[in-house]
Amino acid sequence: MENISVTQAIKSAYPDLPSQSRTLLTVRQFSDKHPAFTQGAIRNLIFLAESRRTSKGIIAGNGLNIALVRIGRKLLIDETKFFQWIDAQQKNKNYSAGGAK
Repeated sequence: MENISVTQAIKSAYPDLPSQSRTLLTVRQFSDKHPAFTQGAIRNLIFLAESRRTSKGIIAGNGLNIALVRIGRKLLIDETKFFQWIDAQQKNKNYSAGGAK
């Protein structure tokens, strides 16, 4: 019988699985790793991630929920998707070289 590693067996059984592992971090771990983002700032972005209903109507979310992973009460941030979201936010803005319009 041929020797096969566990990784090879999983890849052959599930070819559609992503090959790279994801880096999932708690709010505290993310803030410690990337000090430019305080825990409070991250929690505010998470609060604003989904659309919400107010007395003035529905307020659209910021779209960060694509980078959030919820497992029960635990919330984790996918590091790669978070920075992709940041890049997308920058592409949506029209900045001029001379300053604000």
